[in-house]
Amino acid sequence: MNHTCRMSTSVFETQARYPLANVPTTALATSVQFDDDMMHVSLADGRVVGVPIIWFPRLHEATLEQRLQYEIGSGGVSLHWSEIDEDLSVANLLAGGDLRST
Repeated sequence: MNHTCRMSTSVFETQARYPLANVPTTALATSVQFDDDMMHVSLADGRVVGVPIIWFPRLHEATLEQRLQYEIGSGGVSLHWSEIDEDLSVANLLAGGDLRST
């Protein structure tokens, strides 16, 4: 049996041939919503990141009213709750948690 081996097209060649209309380079938060167990962070590129509130003890212990008093900082790269002194980065949420939350 005769098999021919072809080298696959590189990612760069594929992108050059089929340019993408929108490739996000930074995840920027636009809003935050909560349900009983989860925080849902909407991003400017259309994604929604859901993380368990229990990962963040201050948010977990906060009332819904306190949770909804957030600020989006630095153009969307961070989230801040001044009343409960909590700060989270969007990058770390995407990585699976924010071990530096306070």
